Amino acid sequence: MWQLIETYRKYDPATKSSLEVLFLYPGVKALGFHRIAHFLYQARVPFFPRAVSELSRFLTGIDIHPGAKIGRNLIIDHGMGVVIGETAEIGDFCLIFHGVTLGGVDFNPTKRHPTIGSHVVVGAGAKILGNITIGNHARIGANSVVIKSVPDHSTATGIPAKIVNSQGVKPGEELMHDQID
Repeated sequence: MWQLIETYRKYDPATKSSLEVLFLYPGVKALGFHRIAHFLYQARVPFFPRAVSELSRFLTGIDIHPGAKIGRNLIIDHGMGVVIGETAEIGDFCLIFHGVTLGGVDFNPTKRHPTIGSHVVVGAGAKILGNITIGNHARIGANSVVIKSVPDHSTATGIPAKIVNSQGVKPGEELMHDQID
C-alpha cells in the first residue's frame, strides 16, 4: 500500500502528505476495498465480496467487480464513475481517469472484459469494451470508444477508436501525459 501512496505522490504534485493520499484519495480507498473483495471472491465466499464492492462504490464512486484482476500501483485519478468489470485485467503502473468503463459486450460467462497492459494511460470518459487487449505503454484518448485491440506503444482515440500514433511512449514517461497533444 505504501508503494501505491508513493506512486500517487510522484504523479500528483498537489499532494501534501502520504496521510492525505491514504485517507482522502478515492482511488486508494477503492483499491484497498478491492483487495479485500478480491481475496473473498477468490476464496469463493458467497455474498460478502459483492457487499464489500458495493460499500466501496457507495463511498468512492468507483465500481470494481471483486473478480477483476488489478496489478500493482494503479492510479485512479479523481475516480468518480469508473467501472471495472468482472473479467477485466489491469497491468502494473496504469493511470485511469474518471468516467472510464472497462466493460463487456455480451452475457456469456466467459472472459468478456478487456485486458489492459502495464504502463497504460486511459483518458477521462473512455470506454474499452469486450474481450480485447490494450498493449503495454499504450494511451487511450479521452472519451474514446475502444472495441478493437490496441498494440503496444500506440495511442488510440475517437469513436470508434483508431490508432493515431504508434511511436509510443518512452519507458519512464508513462505518467507524463500531455492531454493536449
